Amino acid sequence: MMETIVVEHLIHTFGERRALDGLSFTVGEGEVFALLGPNGAGKTTTVRLLNGLYRATAGRLRVLGLDPATQGEQVRAQTGVLTESPALYERLTARQNLRFFGEMAGMPAGELRRRMEELLEFFDLTGRADERVSVFSKGMKQRLALARALLNRPKILFLDEPTAGLDPEASRQVRELIAALRRENGQAVFLCTHILLEAERLCDRVLILNQGRALAVGSLEELQQRFNPGVWVEVQLLEPRALSAADLPQALQVQAQDALLRVQVSRTEDIPALVNRLVGLGAPILRVEPLRPSLEDIYFALQAQAEGGQP
Repeated sequence: MMETIVVEHLIHTFGERRALDGLSFTVGEGEVFALLGPNGAGKTTTVRLLNGLYRATAGRLRVLGLDPATQGEQVRAQTGVLTESPALYERLTARQNLRFFGEMAGMPAGELRRRMEELLEFFDLTGRADERVSVFSKGMKQRLALARALLNRPKILFLDEPTAGLDPEASRQVRELIAALRRENGQAVFLCTHILLEAERLCDRVLILNQGRALAVGSLEELQQRFNPGVWVEVQLLEPRALSAADLPQALQVQAQDALLRVQVSRTEDIPALVNRLVGLGAPILRVEPLRPSLEDIYFALQAQAEGGQP
């Protein structure tokens, strides 16, 4: 997979405060990559550095093979950015906003006109396209800001809290859009979000930040294996049975509470053998459910460790 973003040992300071501390990661073509962390972790600073709005204190950055610090204009011509605030001209209409940003990006008039109408329709704004943005709801402004970010069909789309203020239907549209961008255009999406379930559903990989430092990076499966090795299986029995790890060769650990067993095995492939063993022991099984930690479980455990607490 071709790398569209390469970050190596990135350091950025504001005065004496170190906002980013030795950050390294890559983002591949067509990948949905999430940057996760609490407020002040360095997410927005990273996006600004990648788009050439700041110059890094130290480290190496490449976006589409370009150095954002010296080739920022060329980088920004190929990226779309949605900031946490919509950044629209409130006295202009929705259509005028899109036309202005499209012309600033140098889009040919015919292509711009077609693209504007396509995006207005997609985000259900056609009927309000000639009204001033100042009368729009927060959700409508967010949809228009997304349309603006997508105008020039960017190779990398940076999204900072893209579903903030959207109703459930519009949020679903945005999630479908992100999936479609990867599937149809091979577009990389760089996502900053506080909605961990959204990141879990959408992203190929995530990077979890705390105070400018990377706590972990990888796919959900990789993080599960790294921070919660083995697989826990919940087995509901019809009646309590006294069982221990000695009774179950596949088990690493067994936790029993009344008729509920929680058994840890090495791999998912060990579960059928575990069930067969229980049946052989005459245990009446009602339900078997593999349990894996969610992204939220991993995120809060790592943040607690980083802050010196207990997960």
